[in-house]
Amino acid sequence: MQATAYTYDPETRSGQVLLDDGTPVPFDAPAFDKGGLRLLRPGQRVRIEVEGEAGSEGGKDDLRITLVTLQTF
Repeated sequence: MQATAYTYDPETRSGQVLLDDGTPVPFDAPAFDKGGLRLLRPGQRVRIEVEGEAGSEGGKDDLRITLVTLQTF
């Protein structure tokens, strides 16, 4: 799945991405570290892997990002 980097905190290695529909989804340090990145800038296109489903029970998203890496073509 593709997304756009929205926020990134280099101290905690966590942040948020925006899905193509504009939905923000947070990621944690393990997801960032798994991708082998050292830095992420807002606006960069990224590839993410997720667990869970969007829009599940009660309209709450249960997406959890498990990997963040740069999008390559």
